[in-house]
Amino acid sequence: MGSGERVEIDLAAYVERSLHGPCFVCRIAAEDPPSQHVVHRDDRHVAFLPNFHVLLGYVIVAPVEHREEVVADFTVDEYLDLQRLVHRVGRALAAAVPTERIYLLSLGSRQGNAHVHWHVAALPPGTPYGDQQYRALMVEIRGVLAMTDDDQRELADRIRAALEATG
Repeated sequence: MGSGERVEIDLAAYVERSLHGPCFVCRIAAEDPPSQHVVHRDDRHVAFLPNFHVLLGYVIVAPVEHREEVVADFTVDEYLDLQRLVHRVGRALAAAVPTERIYLLSLGSRQGNAHVHWHVAALPPGTPYGDQQYRALMVEIRGVLAMTDDDQRELADRIRAALEATG
């Protein structure tokens, strides 16, 4: 799956889409039928592969409904339900790809990528310490993995199967 080759992305275009484009999570959550990159969809949550993989094994988990406050926009029960899915996705990701550690982050801001979402990313075993943590996720430094549509479909299928196995 994929050559492991890394390529640069057009950061200026990415920033422009983030600041001024339509909400990427709402667009994916509304697709019917869901994109091949969606690994989980229910009435309240969606989990999908991003367009740009800085690590092999990267899933975005979000509420379907557009919410912008990572804590304040959720009841305790809603928040815990979403975190249960984050947990399941992390376990599935670790089962689907070689993983030293699962990283979980909620990123975004009111200025861009405002829809609350969690990044669930698999750090590959053997990654040198100096290339771990935030550095492992920095597309500006590392670029992204060159992945074909077939690579994306295969990865999504593996994660989806692992998710189904976790119940």
